[in-house]
Amino acid sequence: MFVPAVVTRVMQALFAREGRSLHVRAVGWATLVLGVAMLLGSYAVVAAERGAASANLTTYPRALWWSVETATTVGYGDFYPVTLGGRLVACVLMFVGITTYGMVTAAIATWFVSREQQRQHRLGQALRAGAARGERWVGEEAEAVHARFDRLERMIAAGGGPARGAGGDADG
Repeated sequence: MFVPAVVTRVMQALFAREGRSLHVRAVGWATLVLGVAMLLGSYAVVAAERGAASANLTTYPRALWWSVETATTVGYGDFYPVTLGGRLVACVLMFVGITTYGMVTAAIATWFVSREQQRQHRLGQALRAGAARGERWVGEEAEAVHARFDRLERMIAAGGGPARGAGGDADG
């Protein structure tokens, strides 16, 4: 009774619509599909390999271990299908496994990117609010550099330009 209750709680936590972002729900569904594919793939490969010469996937525990190896693309080589049906099952497991792990990686990357975007958004809001109150966010050195560039731009626009070849400062 304990295992079904835990499974039920995990399923509710993963697939609840409230409070979960789309990428978290997608990862949950992809992981569920991967688990089912590994369980069914283990059964299917045992059925496909049964009676084949030199078959080494003849029991469900071995096939389950093989399906985990295959879905994660580890592939130790200790177990492998020898029939066409078994190899087709392997292809499906590889595809589902690679897709699932790609989705998990994308979800983690999305989480990092969204946190950075939120941080930059909050910083932008703080800067705009400070500017609206008349606060200054640049130091004296930065203001001096801006003033100097403004003077240079005015000189260039007037046609005077900075002095060249004198080796000295253009604004004196």
